[in-house]
Amino acid sequence: MPASAPTVEGGATSAKGLRRLGVGAGLGLAAGIVAVVLPVLFVYLSTYAPGGFFRLNASLLDTSSILVLAGAILYILSLFLYRRSFSALRQVDRRFAVASVLCIVGSVGFLLLLVAAAVLLGSTNALVSCVHGEPSHALSCVRSGTPLGAYTGLAGFWLGWLGGVGIVMGLLLAGGRFRQGAITAGGVAYALLLVVLVGPFVTIFRPVPGLEYLLVAAPVLVVLGPALVFGGSRLVHDPGAAAAPPRSGAGAP
Repeated sequence: MPASAPTVEGGATSAKGLRRLGVGAGLGLAAGIVAVVLPVLFVYLSTYAPGGFFRLNASLLDTSSILVLAGAILYILSLFLYRRSFSALRQVDRRFAVASVLCIVGSVGFLLLLVAAAVLLGSTNALVSCVHGEPSHALSCVRSGTPLGAYTGLAGFWLGWLGGVGIVMGLLLAGGRFRQGAITAGGVAYALLLVVLVGPFVTIFRPVPGLEYLLVAAPVLVVLGPALVFGGSRLVHDPGAAAAPPRSGAGAP
């Protein structure tokens, strides 16, 4: 029937968007492990169980900076796939347009974070002297020792944060469209991560005692969010796991 053509086209477009969503989440999971979980683990071990490689020195900070660089590249790729996913879904639901644009903004932010991480690689000795014994002061040390890296990183952070808002919007819309709770939960985890990350970066300009320790939750959320989205996207692909077909665009009855 002629009337069935839009439905088939919408289904194929939705499937394409869903596949890209899963790949983007997988890259985001890898980026979180490389750029956040491993560096935080290194700092924790060097502070509370020092020994061998795990000592707060220039070598450890160089390694952490390289991991952040690699993670930022993975995050850029993840944002690219998320944007492509939301761009495809925008064809059947225009509400995804804002999420797609914000992901582009976030990509610019992570490019600036790449520049900031590269700057930090050249000043690790000074940072070691400043941070030693007070890991919670790391952000203040970055600001005082390498202002270019600090302010470039700050601009990159906020643009990347806006990209995160786009991811949250897109995931919440996708979770409702595909009726998959895991994707919605992943969007909630991303939203909590955005809240957690704001606190420590605010202390660069206005110190608030104890606010830096919000970062303790970041390694958990940075893995939980994309893991839920990745798992949820796979469940939608499984005919036995999807209880209902994807809903049509916002204007559909």
